[in-house]
Amino acid sequence: METRLRSFIKATTWRITGTLDTFIISLFLTGKPTLAMSIAVTEIITKISLYWLHERAWNRVQWGINREHLKSDSNSNFK
Repeated sequence: METRLRSFIKATTWRITGTLDTFIISLFLTGKPTLAMSIAVTEIITKISLYWLHERAWNRVQWGINREHLKSDSNSNFK
């Protein structure tokens, strides 16, 4: 298992990569850096919010959870 800090850094760098991609595509399609930046900033807010809602919804779904694995994880040092 990886540390929480590593997971956070990976998530942050992935979000930066995605936002940079959105900015480049928006700039290519519009030709306007200010508009492309507005789209990229909006995308950051909406994607983080949608991801959070998605995660919260999946926390309620019991399908595919290995109960035995969860029990062994609760005894480990990773929390």
